[in-house]
Amino acid sequence: MTARPSRKNNFCLRVSTDLFLDLRQIRKAFGSFTALQDINLGIQKGEFVCFLGPSGCGKTTLLRIIAGLEVQTAGQVFQAGRDISRLPPALRDYGIVFQSYALFPNLSVFDNVSYGLVNRKTPCAEIRQRVTDLVKLVGLPGSEAKFPGQLSGGQQQRIALARALATSPGLLLLDEPLSALDALERVRLRQEIRSLQQKLGVTTIMVTHDQEEALSLADRIVVMNHGVIEQVGTPMDIYREPASPFVADFVGKVNVLPAQRVAGSLQLGRMHLPAAGADAAVKVYLRPEDVLARPIAPGDAHVFEACIEGIDFLGSYCHVHVGSPELAEHKLTVYLSLNFLSEQSLQVGSQVKLKLLPERIKVF
Repeated sequence: MTARPSRKNNFCLRVSTDLFLDLRQIRKAFGSFTALQDINLGIQKGEFVCFLGPSGCGKTTLLRIIAGLEVQTAGQVFQAGRDISRLPPALRDYGIVFQSYALFPNLSVFDNVSYGLVNRKTPCAEIRQRVTDLVKLVGLPGSEAKFPGQLSGGQQQRIALARALATSPGLLLLDEPLSALDALERVRLRQEIRSLQQKLGVTTIMVTHDQEEALSLADRIVVMNHGVIEQVGTPMDIYREPASPFVADFVGKVNVLPAQRVAGSLQLGRMHLPAAGADAAVKVYLRPEDVLARPIAPGDAHVFEACIEGIDFLGSYCHVHVGSPELAEHKLTVYLSLNFLSEQSLQVGSQVKLKLLPERIKVF
C-alpha cells in the first residue's frame, strides 16, 4: 500500500453532539509511510459500527489506536467525553476480541472468562455468578471446567467474547473475530453477536474485510481505503448510494461499463439513457440485480435482447453473463433465479429479454 496525498475526512456518525466515541484528526505514520490520514469519526452510544475495507487500508490500525495498543502520531480520542488519547490500554474502558481467540490454553473456561474480574479483585461470589451468566449468555452453559483445546473454534470465540464482556465494558472491539471460522459457523456466530450486542446495548466496533458481515451486522459502516475514509453510512446507503467508484466497486458485485454523457443523455453502447451533467466520458456502475428479466411489459423502455454467454450456478440463483449488440462489445452480469432459468429453459446460447433500470445506475 502506498501513501496518498493528504485528504480531509469529515465523515461522522453524528446523531447528536453527545458522542460516546469521538475521533478527531487521527493520523498515524510509520516513518515516511502514512497509514491513517485525518480521520474524523463520531460514534453514538449503543451503535454497532463496522470498519470495512481491503487488507492494508488502515482499519485495524485505527481499532488499535482506539484500544491504546497503537499510539497515534496526531489527533485525539474521546470516550464518553473523556480524553483517552494517551492513556494506556489498562486505563481505557473496553473489551476486545481478536481473530485468533487469544485464550489462555492452560486455563479453564472459568479462569479465562474471570481473568479480568480477578485482576480487579472482584469478590469471589460475584465472579462465580458473572462467569455462569456470561457462559450461559454465549450459549455454552456448563462448560466452565473445560479447557480451550476441548472446544471448537466457534466455541472458543464465544468464550473470548464472554471474557471481553466480563468487566461490563462501555465499548466492545472486535478485530476480525469470525475470519478463522468455517462459513456456517461464521453465519451462526455473527447472528449471535448481533443479538447479544442488541440485548446488552454495548457500543461495538468490528473490523472486517467481509462485505456480507458488515452489511448484515452494522448499524453503520465505515468504508476505508488507503488510510482514509471513503464513506460512512447505513448498509443500505453504502450499497445503494456509493459515494465513490471505490465504494461502488468494493461493496457488492457491480458491472463497470464505459459510457459517454452527451446532450443530457447517457450513451451506453447503442442505448441512450437519461442523464444529467456536463458532456464527458464516464463510467457506469450497475448492480446485477438492477437488470431485470421480469416483469417486462410491452412498451417498456430500456429493454434489449441479450445472449447468455455463461452461467455460474450459486444455488437458488445464478450469475448469468450476457452480451448484446445493444451494448456493443460490453458484457453484463445479471442475477437470475434458478426457477426462472428452468421455467424459460434458458442455457448458454439462449436469447433473453432484459430491462435496465436507469434510476439505479451510478455514474462516476
